[in-house]
Order: sequence, then structure tokens, then C-alpha cells
Amino acid sequence: MSATELAPELLQAAQYFFDQIPFNHLVGIQVDSLSTEAVRMHVSMREELVGNHIQGILHGGVIASILDVAGGAMALIGAFQRLPELPAVERMMSLSKLGTIDMRVDYLRPGRGQRFDAVATLLRAGNKVAVVRTELHNDAGYLIAVGTGTYLVG
Repeated sequence: MSATELAPELLQAAQYFFDQIPFNHLVGIQVDSLSTEAVRMHVSMREELVGNHIQGILHGGVIASILDVAGGAMALIGAFQRLPELPAVERMMSLSKLGTIDMRVDYLRPGRGQRFDAVATLLRAGNKVAVVRTELHNDAGYLIAVGTGTYLVG
């Protein structure tokens, strides 16, 4: 298995956790890829996601949400890998309390576009805490926002 491939049980578990959160479906967040190097997700613009009706830009809360969801998935993957000695079921139980401790969002440009892509990368995975950086780009390739999240993983 290469560094970027996920074990089938990890891929299934990460997708399961994502699918169990109704808010992800409400916002329309879609998983594009999950790997040990990066998590990629996107959201497509809809009228319900507009934050400024005059400019027609993406709501800041939606921006923060996709940054957090992608960051949390990356933290989950990083933490899962740190527990190789445990059976998959026990690893998932230990990670079931995963949650955001803190997140900083820097809004760099207005959320203009039809599709917004988030890419999360792991900065540090510790026994208790993981730190993740996530970027959000629009369909023109402009960097819209960046987030740094700290997640409880143990």
C-alpha cells in the first residue's frame, strides 16, 4: 500500500462518519478524494448558500463549514494511522469523539463562483490533538479562504 492509498476499512470509516452528519448533506458538501496526504471536498453554489444577495457570493458560514468538515476528515485519517496496533473497530471507537477544538478562518476573497474546492492537509497528528490546514479555491482557481483547525483525536 502506497503512502497515499487508504486501507479499505479507513476509507469506509471516514466515508461513514461523513455520511452520518446531516448538515454535510444539507450544505451539499461532496467528498472527492480521501488519502493520507490530503482530503478533497467540494460544494456547488446554490441560491440557498448565498451570503450576500446583492453580490451573490457564498456565505461565510458555508466557507467555514467546508473548511472544518475537510479538516476533520483529514484529522480522522491522521489519527487512525497513529493507532495501527488496534483492530479497526477499536480504532474507530477511539476516534468517535473526534471534534473541533479551535479553528481559525482567514477570508481572503469574496466567495464568487459555481464550485468551491477544499483541500485539507495534516500539519501534525499527536496522541490527543491533530492540526490541519485547509484551503478553499473557487472554480477560477482563486484562493477564497484558508483555515487552520485543531481537532481532538484521542
